[in-house]
Amino acid sequence: MATTVLSRNANSYSIRRSLHQWRSLMTSSSSSTVEHSYKLPDSLPHRTTRIFEMTVPYIISPFLSPMAYIIFLFLLFVMVIPSSIGSWPPSPGYYPSAKFRSVSFNQGFRNLWGPQHQRLDHHALKIWLDTTSGSGFKSVRPFRSGYFGASMKLQSGYTAGVITAFYLSNSEAHPGYHDEVDIEFLGTTFGKPYVLQTNVYVRGSGDGKVIGREMKFHLWFDPTKKFHHYAIFWSPKEIIFLVDDVPIRRYPRKSAATFPLRPMWVYGSIWDASSWATEDGKYKADYRYQPFIGQYTNFKASGCSAYAPLLCHPVSVSPYRSGGLTKRQHRAMRWVQKRYMIYDYCRDSSRDRLLTPECWWH
Repeated sequence: MATTVLSRNANSYSIRRSLHQWRSLMTSSSSSTVEHSYKLPDSLPHRTTRIFEMTVPYIISPFLSPMAYIIFLFLLFVMVIPSSIGSWPPSPGYYPSAKFRSVSFNQGFRNLWGPQHQRLDHHALKIWLDTTSGSGFKSVRPFRSGYFGASMKLQSGYTAGVITAFYLSNSEAHPGYHDEVDIEFLGTTFGKPYVLQTNVYVRGSGDGKVIGREMKFHLWFDPTKKFHHYAIFWSPKEIIFLVDDVPIRRYPRKSAATFPLRPMWVYGSIWDASSWATEDGKYKADYRYQPFIGQYTNFKASGCSAYAPLLCHPVSVSPYRSGGLTKRQHRAMRWVQKRYMIYDYCRDSSRDRLLTPECWWH
């Protein structure tokens, strides 16, 4: 599979480069001199890194024979293979984030609140939360369909109670009776992974007595290490959530009453949701660890704006112009849902199914 092969090749290259650097260092210096001077590349799987750290000081030397070198490299490569295969979803075969051009923040968005907690730094937007305020931004145009994405990097450590979000909404145009489509990262405690929550609100179901349509996931990578791309695709027929071009959820239109059809804007924000965000409010935001920072870059906002002609044709996240997903995309989505989905509102027996009739056909 393409993703696995690329990951495996990258790891093998990192190992070869590390071994070459070790041999160079060992040739020019004594082992005591280099023992604490070399740092392994972050791209190596954790298990491989530990094997490398434990064995290299005892094996690598200026007198290492070519055969021993080959055997050692082979053993490390064998350890990389299961790490790659067991962690990443199969290739979706189609990569919509590459099909839509990026837009700069200043070109497509503006600050909405907390301007003193927002800064552009080398094309990446940083927003942060502390005891005084959080921050949020909004697209300059509303849309009635399209592909909306951003590459995001989250804060590590204790972030309980903090929400870092990228979403669509028309709450300002329809207060008390709005639509919303969410990607929300629920903050966490030390040693526990982030939860990615997807949600859909329709015609006020997010106002007053909230009726959420949540699906929650863990991720197959650490979202605090580097930027990853998260996207919402919204057309008159379906909503699809994607992570690094892998579909993780599809919400089809089954009736006009359960699907958002009014124009929405694109938003991002970071804020304190201690009352519910982390394990139903068990853990609150702890401002000893402030500021809590969310980073955004590589913004995408392509589709039919609310001002476009009615003949504007919705974009697609598959090779099919009419929308939908390919078999490979469906297979990748099922893989993620089987291994990383931790909550599905349609499978929650405590929920009133009369309030979410789309679950009758789930």
